[in-house]
Amino acid sequence: MVKEVKKENMNFYNCEVCGFTYKDRSWAEKCEQYCTEHHACSSEITSHAIEIQN
Repeated sequence: MVKEVKKENMNFYNCEVCGFTYKDRSWAEKCEQYCTEHHACSSEITSHAIEIQN
């Protein structure tokens, strides 16, 4: 299940399988589904990932 992260009054979404973070929940859901099915990441999906600072 995708994990919602709140930072600086914004919502971000993490793939709980690989840990990549996305601004859009749908990309996190696609990432998690792909990771679960293929035991690997999709470069097309992860190209939409972002980095948030702690």
